[in-house]
Amino acid sequence: MVKLRLKRMGKKGRPFYRIVAADSRSPRDGRIIEEIGTYNPIASENQVTVNKELAMKWLQNGAKPSDTVRSILSKEGIMKEFHETKMVKK
Repeated sequence: MVKLRLKRMGKKGRPFYRIVAADSRSPRDGRIIEEIGTYNPIASENQVTVNKELAMKWLQNGAKPSDTVRSILSKEGIMKEFHETKMVKK
């Protein structure tokens, strides 16, 4: 199963995350399938960049976001758009 989750980067005490699509069996910082965006919790405004098209592609193909990634995508408006397109197709 493919999951959308965070991959930790940066140094000790200064975390920086990449939002990635990865196999659920691979380690947290292990092999990934594709990078979707970045998340910087240290910045004053929690800097987030997400490639909307890639995120929608993975969600439509059945990827399950982790709790944190789901929250990030919700704040960016991607989860709402995904659910709206899901309802239109039915």
